[in-house]
Amino acid sequence: MAWVEAALAAYGCADPVQKCALVAALPMPQRVVPPGIRLPDQPGRPARPELIHPAKVPRRRLGHTQGRIALIHAIAHIEFNAINLALDAALRFSGMPLAFYHDWIGVAKDEARHHLMLVGRLAHLGGRYGDCPAHDGLWEMARKTAADPLLRMALVPRVLEARGLDVTPGMIQRLRSVGDVETVDCLELILKEEVGHVAIGSRWFTYCCERQQLEPQQTFLQLLKTHMPQAGAGTLNREARLAAGFSDTELEGMAGD
Repeated sequence: MAWVEAALAAYGCADPVQKCALVAALPMPQRVVPPGIRLPDQPGRPARPELIHPAKVPRRRLGHTQGRIALIHAIAHIEFNAINLALDAALRFSGMPLAFYHDWIGVAKDEARHHLMLVGRLAHLGGRYGDCPAHDGLWEMARKTAADPLLRMALVPRVLEARGLDVTPGMIQRLRSVGDVETVDCLELILKEEVGHVAIGSRWFTYCCERQQLEPQQTFLQLLKTHMPQAGAGTLNREARLAAGFSDTELEGMAGD
C-alpha cells in the first residue's frame, strides 16, 4: 500500500512547502484503503498562522497592499486546510470504491498547487504564509464528520467548500476594481477547479445516500437543518452550484424558498 504510506507522510508533514511537494509526488491509489488506518488527532501544520475565532479575523481593505495580502493569506490558508481535508477523506474512510480514493488524492494535488500559487502571489506583494491570523473552521467540521463519510461529503465539500463558489466572484470583482489582475487570474483558476472539487463531494454524497437507501436531496436539506441551519445565508452562486452537482430542489431549500 505504497500510496497509503506516502499519503500518511504528506498528511503528517507540518511544513507547507514540503507537504505540497509530498502531495505532488503521491502515486494514484491502486487499491482501496484498508480498515484500521490510524490518523493523528490533527494533520501536520506549521506553528503559524495563529488561529483565532473567525469573528476576530480583521477586515480586509483591498485598496491597500496589506489588505490584499490579508485576503490572499486567508485564501492560502483555506487551500492549505483543503489539502489536509482531501488527504483525510482518502485515508479515513475505508470500504469505498477505488474511484473515491483517486478523486480525493487528485483533489489534494490540486489544492497543493493552489496553495503554492497563492504563496507565490503573497511573496510578490511582500508577504508570507503565516504572517496573518487565520481561523480553523474547516478543520473543526472535519472533526465533527470524522465518523461518517455521508456526513463528511454533505457538510465539508457541499457546504463549507461550496461557500467559496458563492464568495469568490465578489472577491474577483473587488480585486479587478483595484487593478490586481494577477490575483484575479489566480482566483479565476481556483474557482473553475473548485467547481470540480465540490462536484466530487456531490457525487460521493449521492453514492453514500444510495448505499444507505436514502433520498439524496431531502437528506442533504435535513442535514443542513440539523447541523448548519445558516448554511444558505447570503447569495448562492446558482450557476456554479448547479455545475457542482446541486439540484434546483436543494438550492431552493437552502435559500428558504
